[in-house]
Amino acid sequence: MFPKWREIMKGVPREKFSSQASPELLAALRKIAHKEGRQFQVVLEEAIGQYLEERDRGKPRAAVIAQFQASVEKNRRLGELLAR
Repeated sequence: MFPKWREIMKGVPREKFSSQASPELLAALRKIAHKEGRQFQVVLEEAIGQYLEERDRGKPRAAVIAQFQASVEKNRRLGELLAR
């Protein structure tokens, strides 16, 4: 877990919640927990913390990156001419 979320979660009481996820996703999380000898809830909490940390960093979405790359490719020749 990233340091920011590790610090936030220290000593915080846990709250039960109910949700749904794909069986494959849950199986992957359970496999990680079993392999590392940790509780499922700890692995899930860590995954959520990492997800939130990534979002806080302002990482561009994949669709934005793909559009940018398509634009660069489309205008590659123009960029080469302007660079001269």
